[in-house]
Amino acid sequence: MDWKLELVFVPVSDVDRAKDFYVNKVGFNADFDERPMDGIRFVQLTPPGSACSIAIGEGLSDAPPGTAPSLQVVVADINKAHEQLKANGVDVSDIDVQDWGHFVYFADPDGNKWAVQYLPQRPNS
Repeated sequence: MDWKLELVFVPVSDVDRAKDFYVNKVGFNADFDERPMDGIRFVQLTPPGSACSIAIGEGLSDAPPGTAPSLQVVVADINKAHEQLKANGVDVSDIDVQDWGHFVYFADPDGNKWAVQYLPQRPNS
């Protein structure tokens, strides 16, 4: 039996601001934005090519904004990812080259932390 991680909740203070950041600056796809009942807004956003999405919204979690665990995505081209983030106005770190991978780091407007990793030893298609 497969156990697939498909959704991670990211607590934010302003759903519209966070959605704009993730979609228009980072490049995630906006999959779903609905209010299924009073007090609930569920927004699902997915990094291109990912089987796992993030959820932001209202009434979904008691976690304070900015307290998501450190999140990481993997890309085939760290230079291109860095250039895209920077060109879209994301406050992104310089490329950190380590033996086990190359990284750039950024945070969303609430301080939820992200790492973008390139694995040179992995075939990247």
